Amino acid sequence: MPKRSKAETKHTIEQILIEAQKQILEMGYDVMSYSSLSEATGISRTGISHHFPHKSDFLIQLEPKFASLLMEHLDFSCRDALRTSWLRALESPTFSGIVKLFFSICGSSQLDSAQYKTLGSLNAKASAELGEHGPSMIDMLLGRSAVLLFSQKQLV
Repeated sequence: MPKRSKAETKHTIEQILIEAQKQILEMGYDVMSYSSLSEATGISRTGISHHFPHKSDFLIQLEPKFASLLMEHLDFSCRDALRTSWLRALESPTFSGIVKLFFSICGSSQLDSAQYKTLGSLNAKASAELGEHGPSMIDMLLGRSAVLLFSQKQLV
């Protein structure tokens, strides 16, 4: 079998990451698997695991994208704007999927939540824009999100 070019390898990795992101946000991290990725991409499970030996490798690669997707929904101009934009953003499947991912990571015995830097990025941005009350605002919004998302799950 001929060796693949760097461009082909890069394309394969990008294809896997696009599908992994989609599945993590739609199905959840716990449900996404090498089998579901293989089925969706047409890339063998072995081929996927060659590039991503551990399932947590997907989170490491995708986290900057998830942080960016969260931030683009939020208005840090004042505390009311942050609260309003956050609650509105929860209606977005992408935003709520990333928040659910955070809760999944925090509740996992297999993942180190300290590696999930998105919350730190949110706190840093809130602190820079809103001062000392910014991080406590993020904590309050995460707590409210847990209640709202759990309530929705119970209704489905």
